[in-house]
Amino acid sequence: MAASLGRLSMPALPSSRLALFCASVAVVGLGAAAAWRWGRRRARRELVRVGAVSSLAIYPVKSCQGLPLESAELTKLGVRSGDLRDRFWLVIKEDGHMVTARQEPRLVLVSVNCENGLLILNAPEMKELSIPITAPKNNPVKTCRVFGLDIQGRDCGDEVAHWFTTFLKSEPYRLVHYETDMAPRKCEKIHKPFQPNDEVPYSDCAPLLIISDASMEDLNSRMEKKINMRHFRPNITVSGCGAYEEDTWGKVMIGDVELREVMACGRCLLTTVDPENGIIDRKEPLETLKSYRMCDPADKHLYKSAPLFGSFFTVSKLGTIKVGDPVYKIIEC
Repeated sequence: MAASLGRLSMPALPSSRLALFCASVAVVGLGAAAAWRWGRRRARRELVRVGAVSSLAIYPVKSCQGLPLESAELTKLGVRSGDLRDRFWLVIKEDGHMVTARQEPRLVLVSVNCENGLLILNAPEMKELSIPITAPKNNPVKTCRVFGLDIQGRDCGDEVAHWFTTFLKSEPYRLVHYETDMAPRKCEKIHKPFQPNDEVPYSDCAPLLIISDASMEDLNSRMEKKINMRHFRPNITVSGCGAYEEDTWGKVMIGDVELREVMACGRCLLTTVDPENGIIDRKEPLETLKSYRMCDPADKHLYKSAPLFGSFFTVSKLGTIKVGDPVYKIIEC
């Protein structure tokens, strides 16, 4: 006697064997369903190439010159290259308040390098100075003030304090170093769009700044006197995309690193400091940017009167990137 199943004819089975057969079919069915669901989950994440890394830079001392890199480690606190970390050193007044090129434009003339555990400083008409990357533990820890928030820094000593004071020729200054066991500044206390676990040392408000080469070209097409990317101090520049596309990426992958876009960068007077001579103009490129790069009125509480140029990112997945790496936009749907 035969049992009929659609068009498939099968011999009748004893009840025990039938139960075992049904259980096997159920297991196979569950496995197929699980694989289908897993496939659906994987298919919901798509990578779309939007460009390639054209340059990388680290700025060890806030407002001093950047150092170009061929590769960089991206950490939660920003760029790392060997012993150098991004914005881990800060010039301060004796009362602890930060000093940047907004107040002392000639800071942009100070070059920074690293060799054999030493931070090496150079500036026009100054003798080269080398100080230990790691300040002696008996140096005092100072409380510093950076954009309204307190943060600690270990004093780097009298010799480098005298060096900066002599070069800037205005008032006594100190240099401090952020150590990783110190409490960083919370980004969300600077700007609301950041998340509670987003943190920075002496950076303005975010671990990374990305600008596209096309955005720089578009700005220069509108200006009488051309400028370069050094006015804007990005960590990562990207080629092969349209102007201002970096504002729209949301999440990106570079190498094995994943980044999350938080907000655009509102530009300030520091962009008007000429990196070639340390003279502050107070007009360009801000005036040109204000003619076409102002925020949506709904976002005025974030940016106020600052024009936008470049985008701030945080690091979701740590790793290393290099010049030439493709940049992918992560699309989750």
